[in-house]
Amino acid sequence: MGNRGMEDLIPLVNRLQDAFSSIGQNAVLDLPQIAVVGGQSAGKSSVLENFVGKDFLPRGSGIVTRRPLVLQLMNCPTEYAEFLHCKGKKFTDFDEVRQEIEGETDRITGANKGISPVPINLRVYSPHVLNLTLVDLPGMTKVPVGDQPADIEAQIREMLMQFVTKENCLMLAVSPANSDLANSDALKIAKEVDPQGMRTIGVITKLDLMDEGTDAKDILENKLLPLRRGYVGVVNRSQKDIDGKKDINAAMAAEKKFFLSHPAYRHLAERMGTSYLQKVLNQQLTNHIRDTLPNLRAKLQSQLLSIEKEVEEYKNFRPDDPSRKTKALLQMVQQFSVDFDKRIEGSGDQIDTAELSGGARINRIFHERFPFELVKMEFNEKELRKEISYAIKNIHGIRTGLFTPDMAFETIVKRQIGKIKEPCTKCVDMVMSELVNTVRQCTKKVKTAVQLWAVLCVGVAALWVGVASLCVGVAALCVGVASLCVGVAALCGGRGRTGRCSTELRLRRHPHVAAYSFNCRL
Repeated sequence: MGNRGMEDLIPLVNRLQDAFSSIGQNAVLDLPQIAVVGGQSAGKSSVLENFVGKDFLPRGSGIVTRRPLVLQLMNCPTEYAEFLHCKGKKFTDFDEVRQEIEGETDRITGANKGISPVPINLRVYSPHVLNLTLVDLPGMTKVPVGDQPADIEAQIREMLMQFVTKENCLMLAVSPANSDLANSDALKIAKEVDPQGMRTIGVITKLDLMDEGTDAKDILENKLLPLRRGYVGVVNRSQKDIDGKKDINAAMAAEKKFFLSHPAYRHLAERMGTSYLQKVLNQQLTNHIRDTLPNLRAKLQSQLLSIEKEVEEYKNFRPDDPSRKTKALLQMVQQFSVDFDKRIEGSGDQIDTAELSGGARINRIFHERFPFELVKMEFNEKELRKEISYAIKNIHGIRTGLFTPDMAFETIVKRQIGKIKEPCTKCVDMVMSELVNTVRQCTKKVKTAVQLWAVLCVGVAALWVGVASLCVGVAALCVGVASLCVGVAALCGGRGRTGRCSTELRLRRHPHVAAYSFNCRL
């Protein structure tokens, strides 16, 4: 291993990891670690148990690992295990360790095979291990089992990405040799986040279960699907061996014998097996921590200075200070305003995939629902012509008019606008309902909703006034168009002398634009 300082690197990171986990801040710093990834039944659990030399991980069908397990191996003369959530309690019986993992998993995820990104921290002390820290992640799956959600595959993938996308995270990609390695889930995800293979360590399991006449020699020699850190082959216990309680030490002796006797792997025997893999991981993790420590220290110092500055601001904080209360209230109002704006503009951080909401729903009301309500209205053209004729004649009285009077058009336009009042009001109500719902969604982020309620009510009232003003604007536009028709009628007034004046006011839909206009035809 080298000097004592190098040996202390992994325990140092372990203490950092425990400190952040205990306060629920696992992802604050990108700590150097090794994440174990692979498909279901790839042999991840068997590899980890071989490191410890004990059966301590849950087993069964379907997804067994449903929460990340941070496994910290510490070289120590005595053998026992400790959980971060059970401080002070030492487990010497590793069957109890398995039961505690299962119980703690069910406590967070329930018994319906759900998953959770909240890790379980387990530290194992033993004279048979090297200092090493591994994060065992749930195996990738395709088909939901039992009460699992339909998107379980996407949930597991998202959890894996939270770990493997970090630059300081090495990946232990576990793939079974008795399946096509080109389709390996572990190598596929490793290739996606680490295309150069700089952070990936390949582990090939189940070499003893390959079809007769086939081998994984090219993979283990790093010729096929090469990785910068190479591959290590291991042979785990079979399910029959596990059920028969075969001793792990005997299994590792059988593993060594397999590599020494197999003609394809004999020349690689010194670089194969569980013991060699543990040494490689210990060395690579130590070197990785040494390389990333300067940047990690700089980030820690930067965050420490930031926190100290924030603490200094609150050093003389008084809860009853009116200026503090005013500042806090203004900050909450500002945050509410930003959230509301994002929901209306469509750039919010929480996107609803179940239904339209916010600005999208309002847009649909104006461009689909409102036009639909207008189209449903029935206009009697014959009756409209009669109304226009009566209006013109009544305004002229006993006189014979040379020009079409403005008052006639204003009267008819007002009557027509009155007819579309109901769909306009209905549209306003729907928009108002969606705005109120948007306000409710935004207030969920504001803890002090009682103090902000008056402000929110004022905001809603302002929104109502804005929508009402919009409808008034639409009506004014209609009047303006009608006035334009009057002007055109005046220019064409000569036709009135012959008694062939035919005036029409019609509501029609533009063929290319989802809007409505009044058309006057002379």
